Amino acid sequence: MNDFISMLENGDWQTGSRGPRYLQLRRRIQLAIDEGVLKENEPLPSEREIAVITDLSRVTVRKAVAGLVEDRTVVQKRGSGSFVAPRVRKVEQRLSSLTSFSEDMARRGLAASSEWLQRGLFPASPEEIFALGLSSGERVARVERLRKADGIPMAIERASLSEKILPNPEKVSSSLYAVLRSTGIQPVRAIQRISARCLEAVDAEILKIPIGSAGLKIERVSYQVTGQVVEFTRSVYRGDVYDFVAELQISEE
Repeated sequence: MNDFISMLENGDWQTGSRGPRYLQLRRRIQLAIDEGVLKENEPLPSEREIAVITDLSRVTVRKAVAGLVEDRTVVQKRGSGSFVAPRVRKVEQRLSSLTSFSEDMARRGLAASSEWLQRGLFPASPEEIFALGLSSGERVARVERLRKADGIPMAIERASLSEKILPNPEKVSSSLYAVLRSTGIQPVRAIQRISARCLEAVDAEILKIPIGSAGLKIERVSYQVTGQVVEFTRSVYRGDVYDFVAELQISEE
C-alpha cells in the first residue's frame, strides 16, 4: 500500500494534453493494478484518503473510481469500500471439435460446476419443433443451467432435446453428453451459429455482470451419424471471458 500511496503523491495533476484530472487519477490507479502494486482483492484507500493524498476534490476521486468500477477493474462493497477486482481468467475454446462444457473446462484444469435454472419435460415451442424436427404436441426435455468455472459464472446454457432422446432429464447431473453416450446416443457433428449481443437484464443478473455487457449468443444443433437431430442448444457466453478460435485451411485454388 505504501508504494501505491507514493504513486499518488508523485502525481502532477495538471489539466491539458493529459486530460481531465479524474482520468489521470483513474489511469494512475489502473497502472498500479496492472503492475501489481495493488493486488487482487486488496482494498483501495477511501475517497477521503485519496483526496487528501492527491490534493484532489472528493468529486474528482469519486469519478475516477466510478470509471474503474464500470470497467470491472474495481468492485465496491457496501459498508466496506472499494477493492481491486479478481482477475477473470479468459478461456479459449476451439470450434473444431464438439465437446461438453465439463470436458472443456477439465482439459484446462478448471473446476466446472452448474447451477440449475430449469430441468424437466415441457410442451415443445414452435422454435423447438422446427429445430428438432418434432411433430406438434410432442414434448421436449429442457436442461437449462448457469455454467461456472472455478466458481466464476461463465455462460447460460439452454439445451432442448426430444423426449424420446432424453425421457428423464433428471439424469443429467453434470455432462449432458456423458448421459447421452451412456444410452448409446452420440452426437458426431454440429452446426453452430455465433453472434454478438448486449446482455439483457435477466441474463446479466444470472451472470452477475452489468446489464448491456458484451456477450456471445450461440445456437447449436447437433446430429447423430444417421442425421437425426440430437439437441438444440441456445447459450449466452460472457464476452469478457471467452474467445472462440477457428482454424482455417487455405485453399490452393
